[in-house]
Amino acid sequence: METITESAKVLYTARTHTTGGREHGVSKSSDGHLEITLSTPGTDGSGTNPEQLFAAGWSACFEGAMAIGARKMRIAFPEDTAIDAEVDLCSDKGQYFLQARLNISLPGLDREVARELIDFAHQTCPYSRATAGNVKVELNLVG
Repeated sequence: METITESAKVLYTARTHTTGGREHGVSKSSDGHLEITLSTPGTDGSGTNPEQLFAAGWSACFEGAMAIGARKMRIAFPEDTAIDAEVDLCSDKGQYFLQARLNISLPGLDREVARELIDFAHQTCPYSRATAGNVKVELNLVG
C-alpha cells in the first residue's frame, strides 16, 4: 500500500459518511450536496449501489479528461459527447472484482482523432489511473 504524498497539491477532498453498507445504507456528503440511499445490486431496494456511483463518477471524469485533451489538441470538443458506462460486479472462486466498459460517443469527430482523445483520457483520468492493472476495461468508440 502506498502512502499519501506530502508534496502533492490536493485540489479537492470529497468527504462522505456512510452507514449500513450496501444493504439499507445511507451516504451523506459533508457539504450536504449528496444524500443517497444504498441498496444491494440486483435487489428491489429503492437506493442506488456503489457500482452505479462508480460508473457515474468515472464517466464524468473521463469526459472531462477528453475535453482537456481536445483543448490541448486544439480541436472542438463535441457538445453532444456521451459516455454509457457499464461496471460489472463479478465473482469467481469466492473473490469479488469489477470489470468495466466505457462506450464513448464523440459525434462528428474523425475516428482516428476520437481514438486519440480516448487514449489521452485513459492515461490522464484519475479513475482510469486508479483502476489500471486492477480492473479489466474496454474503451469502445460508438457513433
